Amino acid sequence: MQEHDSSESDAQIDIVELLLKRQAELSALLEITRAINSNVSSETLVEMLETIMRNNLRVKKFRLLLLNIDQYFCVSNFGDELEAPEDLQVIADELMPLKYPVNITDHQNPIFNAFDYFIPVHHKEEALAFVLVGKFENDEKLLGNSVDYIQTLINVIVVAFENKKLFKERLHRERLQREVELARQVQNMLIPQNLPKTNLLDVESIYRPHQSIGGDFFDFIQINPEEFLWCVADVSGKGISAALIMANFQASLRALVSLNTPLTTLIQKLNEIVYNNTKGDRFITLFLGVYNDKTRLVKYINAGHNSPLVIHENEVIELKKGTTMIGVFDELPFVNEGEITLEHDAIIFNYTDGIIEFDGEEEHSITEEELIEFLREHKSKDLKHLHKELINKMDVLRNYLEATDDITILSLKIH
Repeated sequence: MQEHDSSESDAQIDIVELLLKRQAELSALLEITRAINSNVSSETLVEMLETIMRNNLRVKKFRLLLLNIDQYFCVSNFGDELEAPEDLQVIADELMPLKYPVNITDHQNPIFNAFDYFIPVHHKEEALAFVLVGKFENDEKLLGNSVDYIQTLINVIVVAFENKKLFKERLHRERLQREVELARQVQNMLIPQNLPKTNLLDVESIYRPHQSIGGDFFDFIQINPEEFLWCVADVSGKGISAALIMANFQASLRALVSLNTPLTTLIQKLNEIVYNNTKGDRFITLFLGVYNDKTRLVKYINAGHNSPLVIHENEVIELKKGTTMIGVFDELPFVNEGEITLEHDAIIFNYTDGIIEFDGEEEHSITEEELIEFLREHKSKDLKHLHKELINKMDVLRNYLEATDDITILSLKIH
């Protein structure tokens, strides 16, 4: 009878211990949940986790590793020196596919059996983390419950880490989108919206950035009643940095033009500015032309850009003279200024390489020879119609696929 009373008393004690342990676990989990809802830092969550491991569960050896891209990185460690990263990766490679806690005390590999349990953490079938725990002081009867609790606790914390990361990524994306939108607005302000159409001159343009922010640029500047300058350029690279370089380039160009800077000096100054701003990491190809209404003379410099095409009657002339692209050298190695006198109704067709290149696929690209032939055939049409026909031809050739580069055209018809 006494033995029966003793065994019944032990069972009651076990139940009380289990209830107290469960209450402590639930309280700790509640504190963690409150901390997560209060948006405490990841470092604070890790500190709370380590306190629970040490004090509540009496774990002597602990590792928590999070997956980042394709490698695991330790975010919490106590009880012993951290194993080499390759050793921890070996554990992950072998055991993460199991998806469930496993006792590794009897594993043949000493890297494994230095711990009691391997506990993986998955969320929506995706591996996120794993835990290594060792030297439990728990009663053997409560060990399984402790392991399940650790897995639940770690899962809550790791998901919180993931949500924090996603939140930060979302904030970063939103900030980037705002910056991109601002850069796009700035770039749109750089591109002339109103081009002249008079009895002496027609100017038409097409500007289609491949992304929301492009690396192409053009400008049209009236120097005095008799002269104007135009520029077509292409910055290496894309995105915000290209837009910033272009904004600085345009400001420099307009400032120098306002000082009546000679064309050769102008290109040298622009090269110096771009080189100093980018330290040779970026370059710009560009064409600069100046036309005089009275003399009908064009003076120009081509700095490594696609040669503008001048259509005279049935003759097409390429404007090639000039120098290298700017921004590569601290000083341009040479500068040659070109000249050409224009006949009445001559067309100057300026463009960037998005017109003749399409992702390296020749069968979807217009060659320079085909472009010249097209301009010969359509030279009598007004510029807007000419541009439309050319874009239609390109779309058909490219099967209406999205352009892989910025497309810019600036055409001038001199009456």
